[in-house]
Amino acid sequence: MDVAGGDERGTTERVLTLLGLLQQRQVWTGPELAERLGVTPRTVRRDVERLRTLGYSVQASQGVGGGYQLGPGKDLPPLLLDDEEAIATAVSLLAGAGGGVVGAGDASLRALTKLDRVLPVRLRHEVRALAGSVESFGGGRTPVDPEALMTLARACRDEVEAGFDYPSGSEVRRRRVEPYRLVASDRRWYLLAYDLDRDDWRSFRLDRMTEVSVRTWRFRPRPAPDAAAYVQEGVANRVYPYRAHFLVHASADTVRAQIPASAAVVRQRGSELCEVLSGAASLDFVLMHVLLLGHEFEVLDPPELRARCRVLAERLLSAGATIPPLPDSEQ
Repeated sequence: MDVAGGDERGTTERVLTLLGLLQQRQVWTGPELAERLGVTPRTVRRDVERLRTLGYSVQASQGVGGGYQLGPGKDLPPLLLDDEEAIATAVSLLAGAGGGVVGAGDASLRALTKLDRVLPVRLRHEVRALAGSVESFGGGRTPVDPEALMTLARACRDEVEAGFDYPSGSEVRRRRVEPYRLVASDRRWYLLAYDLDRDDWRSFRLDRMTEVSVRTWRFRPRPAPDAAAYVQEGVANRVYPYRAHFLVHASADTVRAQIPASAAVVRQRGSELCEVLSGAASLDFVLMHVLLLGHEFEVLDPPELRARCRVLAERLLSAGATIPPLPDSEQ
């Protein structure tokens, strides 16, 4: 039975159900919708008008094959998510933007942009903080606190100082920074920021941060390095005691396909040449990995690595020398 003018909650739920049905298939007739909703065709017509008032373009056509059809609208209507659901969706999309699946990052960013368009004004700046403050050279893997991620994203957008506790050696110290960008690597999330106590740019792992907070004090943005490139070079090179610089006789695309972004920085230098910068706990380890790429290469830096190449080359030549046959008595 159709209860005309039922309570507001019942009407809202019915209109949302109608919207869901219109999204499920291309065309519905009035009687079909009335049967599915348990109302009269007249109530269906009233509910269609309610959807149009909300901004949905619902088209109606007469005759055989006619009916109600959800069409494209000039503006997207409000998204039916509560605040927590909307923020959680944005964080999930942002994590997908740094994922390792081919094409997933672009798709997530497009979805994030669509989400930003339909969010209420009170939440729209939250999503823009995420979309505008994140760069990537891989995909976020290590879980981080979503609230910390949101807090730092807002700080990047609003250009306000941030603070957090961060391990330094055997101690945990409070760091005061001017946050610039969030960067997703193929393993972790990082913050590129200007460290106010060290008077220099630094990158910080979000999974190591605790007690993240922001101030209302705004700062004037400084000339900044390329965020993704700076963090990548730090992850692959600067954090290690030994750093190496090679000239590899292969294209940058070829070498990038062989080396994870977190393991080395690869720079194009001609169509069939590239530079590789990497670091490790020992020079032998770096040398081994470049050798196993299977390309001709030259050591550009450090000088001691060139000397190490000669030592290891002589050792390999010696190991590969012909071994004399054993005496008959020992065979």
